Amino acid sequence: MNIALGNDHAGLKLKNKLVAYLEKEGYTVIDCGTYSEESCDYPDYAHAVAKTMKTGDANRGIVICGSGNGINMAVNKHDHIRSALCWLPELAELAVQHNNANVLALPARFIDETTALNCLKAFLKEKFEGGRHERRVNKI
Repeated sequence: MNIALGNDHAGLKLKNKLVAYLEKEGYTVIDCGTYSEESCDYPDYAHAVAKTMKTGDANRGIVICGSGNGINMAVNKHDHIRSALCWLPELAELAVQHNNANVLALPARFIDETTALNCLKAFLKEKFEGGRHERRVNKI
């Protein structure tokens, strides 16, 4: 599975930890930036992740900013994206199971590395349940 990651300056350290885990687990990582803690604009990196997914180069995405809100809103502007802001593994599980989320948004300033990693693991292992949930997702 190919995974695109994008972040702003607040999400850099957390992204680097997640990239190390993903690479260790054998995932192909497409790092869409940023690569610095210098202040930057999160939409630039959200859009880069969405474009990478639209081309099929990535199957799933992870976006990270300070609160998770801004980058989540930006990436959700793309019609092929269903991004969910998660701060607990259970939210990540349900986002995939019930909402067919294909992007995980994380709030770097409000989540510790262990919880973020557990959210990531839940996001990657879950499958969309379909059924009544498919009807609802199709209405989005």
